[in-house]
Amino acid sequence: MTAVSLRLPDEIVDRLGNLAKLTGRSKTFYMIEAICEHLDDLEDLYLAEQRLIDLREGRSKTVSLEEVMKRYGMDD
Repeated sequence: MTAVSLRLPDEIVDRLGNLAKLTGRSKTFYMIEAICEHLDDLEDLYLAEQRLIDLREGRSKTVSLEEVMKRYGMDD
């Protein structure tokens, strides 16, 4: 694991400290959890934006739900 220096506003440090104290987990645990969750969201957003660009520029196409269901035998 690599150490990273991060400056946080006092309010956030206080909130992290309180949460850590109440739950018995470390502030580091909650910082990692928050960063990972936000990274997941950012990665999903980036992927969606790239797919939209590909669609608009004709490098990708859409498939209707009806077609997907038919393709996988779920059209009953």
